[in-house]
Amino acid sequence: MRFPSVRSLLACCFISCTLLAITLSGCSEPGPGGSGGTTKSADESVDVAFITNVVASFWEVAEKGANAAGEDFNANVQFFMPTDYAAGQKRIVEDLLIRGIDGIAITVIDQEGQLDMLNNAAEQTNLITNDSDAPKTNRLCYIGIDNYDAGLACGELVKEAIPDGGEVMLFVGNLDQLNARQRRQGVIDAVLGREPDPTREDPAGKPVKNDKYTILDTRTDGADFAKAKADAADSIVKHPNLKCMVGLFAYNPPLCLQAVKEADKLDQIAVVGFDEEKGTLQGIVDGEIYGTVVQNPYMYGYESIRILSGLARGEELSKLMEQTEGVLVAEEDTILFPARVIKKEVDPENEREIQVEEFWSELKELTE
Repeated sequence: MRFPSVRSLLACCFISCTLLAITLSGCSEPGPGGSGGTTKSADESVDVAFITNVVASFWEVAEKGANAAGEDFNANVQFFMPTDYAAGQKRIVEDLLIRGIDGIAITVIDQEGQLDMLNNAAEQTNLITNDSDAPKTNRLCYIGIDNYDAGLACGELVKEAIPDGGEVMLFVGNLDQLNARQRRQGVIDAVLGREPDPTREDPAGKPVKNDKYTILDTRTDGADFAKAKADAADSIVKHPNLKCMVGLFAYNPPLCLQAVKEADKLDQIAVVGFDEEKGTLQGIVDGEIYGTVVQNPYMYGYESIRILSGLARGEELSKLMEQTEGVLVAEEDTILFPARVIKKEVDPENEREIQVEEFWSELKELTE
């Protein structure tokens, strides 16, 4: 049986939202934050914020979901895509706390480096994470996918794209983010045919290989698109036998494809991606990108605002999480949506795989 489509997930969520609105009567115990520890009444608007890690079209999809939830749950949504990475996040968070924000959803860039900032925010308001988690902090819950498992799926795409083996290069914004490290490790473990182990972490900077595949390195770009493109082009020049490029952040696959085209090596180098960037989806349609593993940014945005709104009104987190539909896991402090595989030609026996044009059509319905 196939995982729920984007449209069905949204429909289920809307039904849950309606039921919540009908049954909600008054406030329960105050949440840990929310306007200095106070709670809002059921008919009072709340002020919540969503902070991404970078500027990317991936987050434009999440913004659509966040704004839809804002309308459904009487929330004033502020959506931020910082241009200066962790420094930008810090500045935004500090300003929001000064203004008494009722809740913040954030994509964590560096759990260790941002530990104090995140815990300080958690003391003053309701703090949740999405896409990239920080489980060592006092955040209330995480919304996303199992990034290691998604990396395994991405690694399987690599093996399909270059079944005879060869050299592989990975590209990502940074390896401070937990999701980036987990995706990277999943790809490596799947390509090398290892027994899955989410605690494993191969050091970057040197090749890892078996008798068929070689993972040359992981190039990081700091979310600098020009550098990401230059890294891809440089890898093609330095490694004439390169067979596959894997982009682990949304902007990486289209930039890898551009570099491959400019080097006139479409017939030699396969591209495998992560996320649903338009350039990635078009590349799959055109047969120039083999496939991509996608998350559910629309629902990240929607669920983040729904949960923050409920917390600001004194709703219990466990009850709010129970109302999340279409997920693999919704327990304790984690909500995981299924990662899906988007390809031009799909295996009807593989419940994860969705045909690219079907997926793109559903995505457009949600976002245009």
